[in-house]
Amino acid sequence: MIDIKIPTVGESINEVTLVKWLKKDGAWVDRDEVIAELESEKATFEINAEKAGLLQTVAKEGDTLNIGDIAARIDETAEKPAGMPEAAPAKAEPAKTTPAAAPAAEAKPAADVKATPVAAAIIADKKVDPAVIQPSGTGGRILKQDVLEALSHPGRKPGQAMFSREDRVEKMSNLRRTVSRRLVEAKNTTAMLTTFNEVDMSRIMDIRSRYKDKFKEVHGVGLGFMSFFTKACTYALLEWPAVNAYIDGESIVYHDYCDISIAVSAPKGLVVPVIRNAESLAMAEIEKKVVELASKARDNKLSLEEMQGGTFTITNGGVFGSLLSTPIINIPQSAILGMHKIEERPIALNGQVVIRPMMYLALSYDHRIIDGRESVGFLVRVKELLENPELLLFGKDPVKSLLEV
Repeated sequence: MIDIKIPTVGESINEVTLVKWLKKDGAWVDRDEVIAELESEKATFEINAEKAGLLQTVAKEGDTLNIGDIAARIDETAEKPAGMPEAAPAKAEPAKTTPAAAPAAEAKPAADVKATPVAAAIIADKKVDPAVIQPSGTGGRILKQDVLEALSHPGRKPGQAMFSREDRVEKMSNLRRTVSRRLVEAKNTTAMLTTFNEVDMSRIMDIRSRYKDKFKEVHGVGLGFMSFFTKACTYALLEWPAVNAYIDGESIVYHDYCDISIAVSAPKGLVVPVIRNAESLAMAEIEKKVVELASKARDNKLSLEEMQGGTFTITNGGVFGSLLSTPIINIPQSAILGMHKIEERPIALNGQVVIRPMMYLALSYDHRIIDGRESVGFLVRVKELLENPELLLFGKDPVKSLLEV
């Protein structure tokens, strides 16, 4: 009998939560097979079976365990049950968003469902899970209207009441506790202030419209807004170094590089992975890194190294429809830029009222290290770079670069 202990998962991490057993108590496990999923205050990890044998779970799902605690035991002397096929390593299921209706592949095949031909055709075409459909036909038969009702009310379970007064109590995850603690710490330990501006996104949207297909063909990744904002911020950060610095005791630590943190909404909470040396990356390299980090965040596969050491953060509330917000600083950093929803609004341009796609920008900053002149200057510089994307090539007007003026 061998003990499976909680491994060391990173510096300064003393405890983890056992989120889920991927193999049940008494099940046969093969060597190196994933048997459980752990969550620390920063990331998600897996435990592997060190030997093949029968699994005896010790800890329960939801338990908080210290590093070195016994999570399970494996009886390596036990014989493998006859007829059991070689097991492929188990993996944690990726978190799923709530679709209009769950995929039919996860439920009974459409052919096995008691439904009228029309209803069965819609179920197959729309990939509706029959389990979410309330049948109204004779003998529990699903009618066409039942399927349409399920599609028009996604998320409602059969027989579920419209109103409820039930309460649910769930234990706060390590990640959520850490986020809560850090947000309160940011509020209590910084002199946080927010300054606002707006940017005309016409030029960027035109560039994306004209070059998005060619960009994807050449680089294999889509051309999004994040690369423009990241590139603009790197130029502005190098021009306003206080925005890229942080306070360490009675000292100020300045950075000659830009490690840009990007706030990503993951299934288990907000995470902030880092794009290293973003100032030296091309647009396509930034886009590829954004896709890579966002995908890892959604699958809970980010490493501790990928979430540590950023010098400045960009967060995009616009993807959720936010028109304006005051983002909170990601300590120990001193500033964070908030992007928002692009919305067509009337503006005055050369004495004329025109309709333009506008985005509000918000820069929250620590007034202990960043003064008003620096915060406003930084945000105005970002606005200038975004409204004149050609400046992102040199950081300033090409003609001025040529004339050295």
